[in-house]
Amino acid sequence: MSTIERPHYPLYIDGEFCEGSGAEIAESIDPATAYTWATFACAAPVDVERAVAAARRSLDDPAWRDISPTARGKLLYRLADLIEQNAEALGRLETRDSGKLATETVAQTGYVADYYRYFAGLADKIEGAVLPIDKPDLLVFTQRVPIGVVAAVVPWNAQMFLTATKLGPALAAGCAVVLKASEQAPAPMLEFARLIHEAGFPAGVVSVITGDAPQCSIPLTQHADVDRIAFTGGPDTARHVVRNSAENFAHVSLELGGKSPILVFDDANAESAVNGLIAGNWGASGQSCVAGSRALIQRGIYSRIVDALVARARDVRVGDPQDPSSHMGPLCTQAQVDLIRRTLDTSLAQGAKVLAGGQQPDALQGHYFQPTVVECASPDTLTMKTELFGPVMSLLPFDTEEEAIALANDSEFGLGSGIFTKNLARAHRVSRRLRAGICWVNTYRAISPIAPFGGFNQSGYGREAGLESVLDYTRTRTTWINTSDQPMANPFVMR
Repeated sequence: MSTIERPHYPLYIDGEFCEGSGAEIAESIDPATAYTWATFACAAPVDVERAVAAARRSLDDPAWRDISPTARGKLLYRLADLIEQNAEALGRLETRDSGKLATETVAQTGYVADYYRYFAGLADKIEGAVLPIDKPDLLVFTQRVPIGVVAAVVPWNAQMFLTATKLGPALAAGCAVVLKASEQAPAPMLEFARLIHEAGFPAGVVSVITGDAPQCSIPLTQHADVDRIAFTGGPDTARHVVRNSAENFAHVSLELGGKSPILVFDDANAESAVNGLIAGNWGASGQSCVAGSRALIQRGIYSRIVDALVARARDVRVGDPQDPSSHMGPLCTQAQVDLIRRTLDTSLAQGAKVLAGGQQPDALQGHYFQPTVVECASPDTLTMKTELFGPVMSLLPFDTEEEAIALANDSEFGLGSGIFTKNLARAHRVSRRLRAGICWVNTYRAISPIAPFGGFNQSGYGREAGLESVLDYTRTRTTWINTSDQPMANPFVMR
């Protein structure tokens, strides 16, 4: 394919589509072929400056500052409708750019519209309070006001969803947002900017940029006019983000992925448990922050579950992500494939056994990897410790409930967790003790705009989705009004 035939995606800054000031153009790789399929503009520090300045200016622009909360909600409803109308095109674009199955990206993009509708409905329900103050003749009340300029940093996986959990509540609260898309597979976010523009948000309220860390991410997250940073990514990058925030004292929320455990007890419905393990590991080719890649299975049902997983692994159709008959597509980058290979080699040396998969399919070009089942020798096996962002499931048996809880909590992460059991008392008892921000019982990877999403430990802090996420994009202002007609008392006369 010639360069002329490749689509090109510009930045969106201050209501205009534009190239980066440094004229840098980057290529986007189709993971299914490993060939360049598109190009995109990259932001330079001056572009970051322009986007942040536009966001700051929009907060004082009557077109956004004075708009009623209900009218803000209507703009979000309009955006939701546009997303729904364009879900097929946006989903297939995400598939082309990231390799995720089109059946998943199209469905997820359509569902994302409901996130914006949820936040649209909350826009005029952000309330303050009148305080029963302990002094006479003083009316004291609080208001929730927009926190200000938001830097929303989104990774390539599930990017429409992860954008909605940041952009939706921020706009509902009346903030202005600079959305930084990943330099890996940014095309869907840059195309999404066209829907933001069409929805009618005033210029500067939302800008969409992308680029590398020195030119884009660092200038953005340490910018003096950024008041709030919402980041999804890895712990190593997050540490830099937190350090950058020392320059502007921005409020920070972090969603950092993890190494989530799924506990399968002897009394579990075996079919449900196997489906849950597959959803938690091979759904999205394992490229999910809540991937349940530590499968802890009680010994009495262990062999039955393992045999079923190995059999199902052989039936998984790995192929073209645009083909509706495919169960798994490629990984987004070759670097992920290389990490999986290195980690498997080390784990085998530690005594682990690959029961299924463990290789790239011979017949496919691109960043493909087989659905893989690894029987681990101990909790310290490297596949049990490393977030691989690929379709690798690590198995370990346990005997008692206490042992299962201890194994589940033996991790530096704490985002998701799963429990499969028919015992309701056990489900409540165990879920209370798992150190994770999310616990699914007899299901896995379910999401909703109504339910908060976030982790413990090195999986980050702060919550996305739900009512409290909107409040996280506000500050509290307290107003004191003297209702007396009498002059204010002499401050030097104490009574």
